[in-house]
Amino acid sequence: MKFAASLALAAAACALSAPASAQFAKPEDAVKYRQSALFVMSQHFGRIGAMVNGRAPYDAKSAIENAEVVADMSKLPWAGFIPTSEGISQKAKADIWKEQAKFKEHNEKLMGETTKLVAAAKTNNLDNLKTAFGQTAAACKACHDNFRNN
Repeated sequence: MKFAASLALAAAACALSAPASAQFAKPEDAVKYRQSALFVMSQHFGRIGAMVNGRAPYDAKSAIENAEVVADMSKLPWAGFIPTSEGISQKAKADIWKEQAKFKEHNEKLMGETTKLVAAAKTNNLDNLKTAFGQTAAACKACHDNFRNN
C-alpha cells in the first residue's frame, strides 16, 4: 500500500513537473516542492542502501520497487529550482543559478544513474545492485559537493 501511494505521488508529480515553474504561487512553494521530492527520493534510496550495506535483508522485489520510485522522483526536483527561489533555502548554493549548465549536467547524471539503478535491481543480483547504488550515490554526492551547503 505504501508503494502504491508513493507511486501515485510520483505519477502525479511527473504529470505536473513540466509546467511546474509556472504553477508555483510563491518561490517558497518551489523550494518546498523540490525539497519534498528530494526527501521522498532519499527515503527510498536509503531503503536500498540498507540492503546493499547489510543493515536490512536483501529483498529483490523491494529493491525494484524502491529503485523505481527513486528513478521517478529523480526527475522532479529540478522544476523547483526557479530563479526567484534563489536565497530562500540555506541549503542551496548560489552556484545553482550562476552555473546552470553545470547544475543541469549534474541532475541529468543523477537521472541516468537512477535508470541504471532500476536496471540493476531488476537483475535480482545483489552485487549488481551494490555497484549501481554506489554509482548513484556518487552522482548524488557530486551534486551536493558542488551545489549544496552542508
